Order: sequence, then structure tokens, then C-alpha cells
Amino acid sequence: METDTITIRVGEEAARIFNAASPEERRKLEALLALQLLAAPTSTPPLTEVMRMLGERARERGLTPEILQEILDESAS
Repeated sequence: METDTITIRVGEEAARIFNAASPEERRKLEALLALQLLAAPTSTPPLTEVMRMLGERARERGLTPEILQEILDESAS
């Protein structure tokens, strides 16, 4: 399997843990991350789909454009 190097931003604690890991532990963590990255596009619906589902649920629960505008106006005050 060919590999490539990437750079990702993580919190300080995560970086400390990775940097303190043995070479074998690092390889395991890299393999786990690679699997997560491969699964990510298929396990998470696109943002537009999430937004559509949220809008649908909100309408089912009685949220109207007028009520939404009132909520937005209140939070802007």
C-alpha cells in the first residue's frame, strides 16, 4: 500500500500523546486515523442533507418562518 504524508491540526494534549507514543503505537494510531478518514465521507451526510432534515423536523414540530424570525430577532437584541 502506498502512503502519503499529511498534516493535521490537533489539540496540544493530542499532539503530546502522539509525540510520546512508541513507533509501534504511532503506526497503530496512523492506521486508525486512516480508516476513520476513509469512512468519513460515507458515514456523514452532506451538510445540505443535514440542513434539509433539520428544517423538516422543525416544520413538523410547528416552527414557522414567522416564529423563526422572532427567535432570531430576540437573539440579536
